[in-house]
Amino acid sequence: MNVFGLPDLGFGLGLRPQHYAEILDGPSPVVDWFEAISENYMVPGGRPLAMLERVRERWPVVLHGVGLSIGGTEALDRDYLRDLERLIRRIRPAWISDHLCFTGAAGLNTHDLLPLPYTEEALRHVIRRVREVQDLLGRRLLIENPSSYLTWDASSMSEATFLAELAREADCLLLLDVNNVHVSAFNHGFDADAYIAALPAGRIAQIHVAGHDHLGTHIIDTHDQAVADPVFALYARTIGKIGTRPSMIERDDRIPPLGELIDELDRLRALADEAGGERAA
Repeated sequence: MNVFGLPDLGFGLGLRPQHYAEILDGPSPVVDWFEAISENYMVPGGRPLAMLERVRERWPVVLHGVGLSIGGTEALDRDYLRDLERLIRRIRPAWISDHLCFTGAAGLNTHDLLPLPYTEEALRHVIRRVREVQDLLGRRLLIENPSSYLTWDASSMSEATFLAELAREADCLLLLDVNNVHVSAFNHGFDADAYIAALPAGRIAQIHVAGHDHLGTHIIDTHDQAVADPVFALYARTIGKIGTRPSMIERDDRIPPLGELIDELDRLRALADEAGGERAA
């Protein structure tokens, strides 16, 4: 358990329907836990929820959302939060997370994770909303750093400073996506290691690692490729600085066989073991 009372789960994978049969009916995979996309299971019944319940019987599960729109200016969606709270009661996740973003405006959903302006006004707004959601759900949120391709001229602070202040004042935790840091650092020309160093290490409760599509002039966070070597390297440097954290591989498209993802997960384990040894030395 960490200082916030969350379990040290080890190394996990994103739960995807393509792997249900192999996970549940084959030899038990060498995976410590699974992360489920909340919105895929926020229904009263059906096969997806039944599969998630079977997985939860054998492994710890965390819930990761893409629809909270914590940075949006419209009122929080109470129906969404009610359905999420029902899923939490049913699955009993180790923790829940979502993204620092907004997903639409004027009643329209873009089905994308849009970046915020990093201003004092936006910070106060997001702090209020995180506190409200945490009060409604009765537990802390993990907020994930986004990947981005554009920035706001109005921003008056860095993304890392914004996240650090949010975590402190809203008393929430952080989900550090090192692939997103790598993607945004390349796209916007900042130093990825300095970004991570600016975050409060004691608030980082989970790490994401994923693949991307490097197009030369910019990188797109696609989650449809194997994890790139620079992202593995950034992960190793991060663990060397902040210590081990529950870490997992995300893959959302061009889903490979389960064994390929476990090979990537084993590489994370090896990097974490090596970084831990260097820290001890």
